[in-house]
Amino acid sequence: MLQLLLINALVLQGGQTGYPSTTTKKELYASSDLRGKTAPKLVVDQWLTGAAPETKGKVLIIDFWATWCPPCRATIPELNGYAKKFAKDVVVIGISDEKADVVANFMKGTKMDYFVGIDGQKRMSQIVGVKGIPHVLVVSPDGIVRWQGFPLDGANPLSESVIAQIVQASKASPKL
Repeated sequence: MLQLLLINALVLQGGQTGYPSTTTKKELYASSDLRGKTAPKLVVDQWLTGAAPETKGKVLIIDFWATWCPPCRATIPELNGYAKKFAKDVVVIGISDEKADVVANFMKGTKMDYFVGIDGQKRMSQIVGVKGIPHVLVVSPDGIVRWQGFPLDGANPLSESVIAQIVQASKASPKL
């Protein structure tokens, strides 16, 4: 009964789909508002954490970040937590446009329990129009951006409850 009430609450909160609202007014720090639209193709030159992740059927959290960025570094423990808590349903990916050796050296001193890739040509960030980092896209398994923005935004932060809502709505939606 409690699960049914939770699912109903999620559906009411996010509209018919159960996903978070795509009309929330906030500064995205990007020229493209992709919320409710198809996500750009995942493009990475090199994975620093081994093989490419298996993303089929998973919610993706894609974080555009850099080693020199204090808010980006502050977000890493949160992303580590999401990767652990939602390991069955979510793939967390950090994408930097820095040189691979710079990021690899940074990772020696900073625990990153998720996939880290390099896109030196900034192909994805240019499509999104990223103007400020960290910048996160949360993409449901059907390829639609369900949350976008600065993850530490006081008015609309990325949180466990937002991720849980997207995971639950994804599970409840018809399979493609």
